[in-house]
Amino acid sequence: MSKNPFRYFNMSPEIIRLAVMMYVRFPLSLRNVEDLLHERGIDICHESVRHWWNRFGRMFASEIRKKRSQSMRQHTQWRWHLDEVYVKINGKQHYLWRAVDHEGEVLECYVTKRRDRKTALRFLKKAMKRYGDPEVIVTDRLRSYRAAMKVIGNEDKQETARWANNRAEN
Repeated sequence: MSKNPFRYFNMSPEIIRLAVMMYVRFPLSLRNVEDLLHERGIDICHESVRHWWNRFGRMFASEIRKKRSQSMRQHTQWRWHLDEVYVKINGKQHYLWRAVDHEGEVLECYVTKRRDRKTALRFLKKAMKRYGDPEVIVTDRLRSYRAAMKVIGNEDKQETARWANNRAEN
């Protein structure tokens, strides 16, 4: 049984969650959040909001990510756009693999040093494990995608057209 993360705080968890979410979600400063909560009858210091954000921000973000991925699993992501891009990290060339759904939401990102079948297979398996199997996968003409999809067994779902993958590239 996990312990209550709010156990040493005098403020209720709902107020802590509200203050942190106001600070993160909207372009507000810590003092603006303090003022907005003061108007609602909650008297806190802006330093309390900063402390709560440092303490609970990651926990709230992981909860949001879990809820989002669960809701995305319930609805089929019928079209994925896959793309890889060159990036330099510490002066060395790496590849950033991205999967974007049909609405433009980034599903998965993956950074590697290679751009081969093995890497494409690992990336596809990672994305499919998290979001399920899409109906259509739009890619560029990189042969690694086709080879990886042959291994998985969904090569008939791949679409490669000249400008079809612009959603991932944008």
